[in-house]
Formats: sequence, structure tokens, C-alpha cells
Amino acid sequence: MVSGQKMKRGCSVTRLTMVGVLLLISILITVQIKLSSSSSSADLSQRWSMPYYSATSTNQPPSPESELVPLKFKRTPLTSTGISCDRTSNRYDLCKISGPTVVDPTTSTFFVMGPSGSIRPKIVEKIKPYPRKFEDFIMAKIKNVTLISGPQSPPCKIHHDVPALVFSVGGYTGNFFHDFTDGFIPFFITVNTIFPDHQDFIIVLSEGPDWWPTKYADLLNMFTKHPIISLENESKTHCFPFAHVGLISHGFMTINRTLLPNLKTYLHFSKTLHEAYAGSHHQNLGMSSKNLISRPRLLFASRKGATGRVILNQRKTIRVMKDLGFDVVVFEPTKNTSLHESYALVNSCHAMIGVHGAALTHSLFLRPGSVLMQIVPIGAEWAAKAFFGNTAKGLKLEYMEYKIKVKESSLVRKYGKDSMILRNPSALQKNGWPIELMDIYLKEQNVKLDLDRFRDFLEEAYKKVYKFMHQDKKGL
Repeated sequence: MVSGQKMKRGCSVTRLTMVGVLLLISILITVQIKLSSSSSSADLSQRWSMPYYSATSTNQPPSPESELVPLKFKRTPLTSTGISCDRTSNRYDLCKISGPTVVDPTTSTFFVMGPSGSIRPKIVEKIKPYPRKFEDFIMAKIKNVTLISGPQSPPCKIHHDVPALVFSVGGYTGNFFHDFTDGFIPFFITVNTIFPDHQDFIIVLSEGPDWWPTKYADLLNMFTKHPIISLENESKTHCFPFAHVGLISHGFMTINRTLLPNLKTYLHFSKTLHEAYAGSHHQNLGMSSKNLISRPRLLFASRKGATGRVILNQRKTIRVMKDLGFDVVVFEPTKNTSLHESYALVNSCHAMIGVHGAALTHSLFLRPGSVLMQIVPIGAEWAAKAFFGNTAKGLKLEYMEYKIKVKESSLVRKYGKDSMILRNPSALQKNGWPIELMDIYLKEQNVKLDLDRFRDFLEEAYKKVYKFMHQDKKGL
């Protein structure tokens, strides 16, 4: 009996001990969860209200196949100074001053403003707000913008009650392709990331040509009605409630809707272009009535007189197009060509064709369902897809490629038909696209089309274009 009582007491003690241990573990877990939650909240409170993404790359331009993936990024944390920067992308840097700021245009310096007599630690960040960070050659020509938090800031002369979006239109600006891939497409992405609910803001240019705001005034007015501030043309200080510096890029001519808080797509960008350039007071050139069109209209983007990628038998090529039933419009845009006229002309056509080059950027003006045909020189295969093929898909265009053969390239005379340059350009480009190689394929190379082969290609294209023309007539 005594032995049995001792066993029962022992079991009771054991049970109590186990309960105590379990209770202690439960308390520790609860404390850990609270600490973890607190830590996560603190971390979240320091994040900007936008996602950060990057693509893998080397010092060469990232390949078009590179995919944007979420990053666990390292960046300057948001502190009491109000300055934070994200430098994790291979394409761009992005900084923010989260409180009142004043800019000295003579030094391109944004100062954090604070109460008079306040003491703040001196923090200095420098950023080149041009979204081509991977290219050392051009970034060396981009001016720095300085963000500084220090003991003193200059007095504000001109007050603004909306934030600033600061970026550069230096670099390759002036080339129509670069005006969009390094300019308006990153601008569209940035606005819809930072100001997704159509908040008001002011554009502040750190540098750029004087003609840029005038040439693109109608498009810029789709985003903000405020006059553009160019720091190069200012002498007085300006102050803003806060400022974002830099533009976000998703890649060459790329808009990735999954990275935008409002899920905007290329079709939204196309609609913005339409609203800017297709006003009723502008004549829709050559297309006063769709019902008068009996032949599908084909816009031929000519490179006549350009350096490289010229069609040497252009006259005969146009004759083949006409013989197949196309109404051919030769398009030779210049820097002074009116964007309203260009838009009206391109938008009136059922199809567009041209050798890989900046003029194909005008395919942004085509209507969904139109056909885009790109003649691809040897060595330009990846660029053709990245710059215009993927864009056509986003715009809901029918996209076709005519890849030239070795015998159609002018390079065969200089390097020979069995040269690695002609037979296996991808092997030469696997480690990047150095300027010497780029010049061979883009500047030295011209094209003499095999007209029989090209005719077969156009016959297939004609079927698609003819179908779109009749759908267009029916208003489908």
C-alpha cells in the first residue's frame, strides 16, 4: 500500500513538472512571436510603398531573357534624416527624401529641411537618375544629383505644394528609341508605382536638352499639368513636401504589370499615347474614311541615308510589296517630324515593316491587331526580340520576323560567308555586346533582300493584314 501511494505521488509530481515545462515553452513561444511581429512591423515601417526588383546581369546589357525577381535588398535605411536609397537593381538607382526638401539648382543638391536650429547628422547620397546603370560608358556622362541632410539648408525662394519626381533626360536622349526605352516607359512605370492613384507631382529634370519638354509637351501633360523645372535653367531654390529621384525600369521596352500596384499594361500606355496625339482637331492623315480603303495600307520604315541596316535594293523591295496588293507608304521620320503627324499616319496603317532600328519604335502608335514585320539583320536577333518583338506582344499586335540569310548581308563581302561573324553571331555575343561587335552588326551591315524569299514572307503577312483590314472595316 505504501509503495502504491508513493508511485501515485511520483506520477502526480511528474505530471505537474511536465505541465510546468509545457507552460514555460508556451510563454517563450508567445514572447518570441511578439518580438518577431514587432521586428517585422519595424522593418515594414521603413519600406517605401513600392516593390523592388532586379534582373541578373553583368556589366553588359542584361539579356532579354532575364526575368525580374523579388529581391531581399540592401539599401540605405530610412532614418530621422528622411533619406533612403535602393541601389539593388542593375538598371537603376532610386532615392527618396520623405520630408520637406529644398533644391539648389546650381549644384543639383536636394537638402532635407528641418526646424530652425535643429541638429541633424550629416548624410550624403549621390545618384545618377538615368535608368541605364549597367552601361558604364553612358553613365559616365550623367550628372550626379546629391541628397544631403546636414546642419543647414539654403532658404527656399519658390514653394511648391506637390512632390517632385527628379530624373535625367541626358544620355541617349534624342534617339527616338532611347527616348522611350530609357525615358517614357520607365517614366510611365515610375509614376504608376509611386503615384498609383493619380497623385499630383512636378517633373524636375536634373539635365537634358531644352527641346525635350517642348517636343513631348502633349504626352507629358497626360501625367502632370505643372510646368517642368529644369535645374540647368534655374538659379533660385525650390522646395517640395518630398521628392523621389530616379526612374524604375523593368527592362528594354518592358512594362511588367505584375510589378505595378495598379496592374497597368502596355495597352494602358498605348491609350495614353492615343489621348496625347489623336485629338479630334488633328487630321488623320490619308484616312478620312476607312471605307475608302480597298488595299491594306503598309507603312515601310525606310533607313535610306542612315548608317547601317539600309536595304540596298529598296526600290525593288517596294515594288514587290505593291505587286502583292499593299498600298505602300514610305516613312522616313526625322527629329523634327511632328509627333501628331507621325501618330496619325502610323495609326492609320494596317501594318508596318522595316529593318531593325529606332524608327520601329513608332510601332507604339499602331492599333491592336495591326501587323508588325521586322527585318532582322544577322547578329541582331536578341535585340529584335527584346526591343520590338516583346513590345508587339504587349500591344496585341501580330508580330512577324524576316531573318535575313548570310547571302543577304553586306558583311559577307568583308568577312566571307564562312566567318564566325556571319555563321554564329550568338557565340560571339554570349559574354555581352561590346561596342566593337555592335558596330559590325548595326553600323557596318546593310541588307540586300532575296526578293523571291521575301515575296513568300510577304504573302503570309498579307493574309494577316487583309484579315485585320476587313475586321477594322466592320468595327470589330
